[in-house]
Amino acid sequence: MMRIDILTLFPEMCNAILGESIIGRAQRDGKVQIVCHNIRDYADNKHNRVDDYPYGGGKGMVMQAEPICACFEAICAETGNRPLLLYMTPQGKRFTQQRAFELAALDHIAILCGHYEGVDERVIETLVDEELSIGDYVLTGGEIAAMAIADATIRLLDGVLADSECFMQESLTDGLLEYPQYTRPEEWRGQRVPDVLLSGHHAQIDQWRKQQSLSRTKNKRPDLCQK
Repeated sequence: MMRIDILTLFPEMCNAILGESIIGRAQRDGKVQIVCHNIRDYADNKHNRVDDYPYGGGKGMVMQAEPICACFEAICAETGNRPLLLYMTPQGKRFTQQRAFELAALDHIAILCGHYEGVDERVIETLVDEELSIGDYVLTGGEIAAMAIADATIRLLDGVLADSECFMQESLTDGLLEYPQYTRPEEWRGQRVPDVLLSGHHAQIDQWRKQQSLSRTKNKRPDLCQK
């Protein structure tokens, strides 16, 4: 069973989202264990403060190194191993479907959620194995990004989805966008389902879907075609 530890200031937020739908069912079925840790629990002051003003001046606050380090060390002590530690930051490498497949092959990962102006750089230099980003924009905290990483990874684990075909044929798995999908009724508000999908001719359907994937990728994501 895979284990994912999330180091956060808002564990209830992560538990609420990851406890629902397919990811929640995966936890109940024993496919994955998600443990959310409140970094404030590892503060060494009576107010559980985990941030302070940045050296050199400037606006905002910076998360201190010691509470984060103590939290991570507690995870290592509890599990008896050192998980791969990911840090969610706009400065990180862009997260991809391929990276999700690679993470899904691991037994244990931990995800650090930053806040304010980020974390003390010494945490990144000392503890963090990989900095990841889900896009070129800034969020109020790393929780949403961490949950996106967890969701994208967990759904690839054996038995989480009904069939591996569910993700092997979807967008980005093979570098292309997924073909259009349709369901009943055959005609909706004057728009019909393409005849080829109703033909029962599987070879023609496969060819149509491949052509649609190529065309859709070229029109919507030409950057993927260049790759």
